[in-house]
Amino acid sequence: MSYQLELRHLKYFQVLAEELRFRKAADKLFISQPGLSRQIKQMEELLNVELFDRTKKKVELTRAGIYLKQEVDLLFSHVENIKKELTNIEAGNQGELRIGFLGSAAQKIIPELIFKLNKTLPGVRTNLDEMPNKLQIELLDKDMIDLGFVRIHQFKTGISKHLIHQDTFSLVLPKHHPMNKASFEAVKKIANEPFIFFSSDDSPFYYDLIMGICEDHGFQPKTFHKSVNALTIYKLVEEGLGIAIVPTALQYGYKENVKFVELTHIPQRTELYMIWKDSNRNPVLKNVLDLFVNKG
Repeated sequence: MSYQLELRHLKYFQVLAEELRFRKAADKLFISQPGLSRQIKQMEELLNVELFDRTKKKVELTRAGIYLKQEVDLLFSHVENIKKELTNIEAGNQGELRIGFLGSAAQKIIPELIFKLNKTLPGVRTNLDEMPNKLQIELLDKDMIDLGFVRIHQFKTGISKHLIHQDTFSLVLPKHHPMNKASFEAVKKIANEPFIFFSSDDSPFYYDLIMGICEDHGFQPKTFHKSVNALTIYKLVEEGLGIAIVPTALQYGYKENVKFVELTHIPQRTELYMIWKDSNRNPVLKNVLDLFVNKG
């Protein structure tokens, strides 16, 4: 007769190997004693080995049975770990969170988020990529990232946002530039200098916000260069190819030979939003949103 070894056979063997009494093991397994004897016999026939020495007085494991008991214990321990892992994954306590972010979020916002995430959900791994606003929106829509950190405030239906940080703007000037403190009159004096802007294609709203700062001071900036990368902008400023206006938070983490003059006197502020796709099915995302957005 041909049998297939199934997980239930191993469970029957494990319990009998622990109890070494057919009646007690059968009661524990909620099957009949003859049924248990039949299952163990099937298992021995399939493996072509005796697992138990049976006498009228006692049941003992053979050498093969002792070896199999050790392996079966490890197997079921692993099965239990798998079940726990699957439960954690389904509950969003384990898994991967893919995050896109702007450079201005890299120095403080993202490290703080990861620190809190590690403390609260230590089983969650993160995959972090710095990228422009526009690319974050595209990858979010394609379910290629789970969270984005952007300086855009309007999105198409299906993408939600949460305000993470509000920041002032700062001028980026060559180190030797005479301006050290910005005021309405001071900013007017740089009207004729070439400007380096972040690309309007990446974030039209952000571009319009900076244009508004210049217009409020009575001039239209001469834009000679554009980039989506802060480091590129700083290098151009350092070389004397223009000046720039950036979120104040972007002054941290760079060592270029430039200086920052905060525009504290203007009403404009730049806002950093956490964004996500409502239909995202990553279970980790729900727990992250509960942690950072749906607090309480």
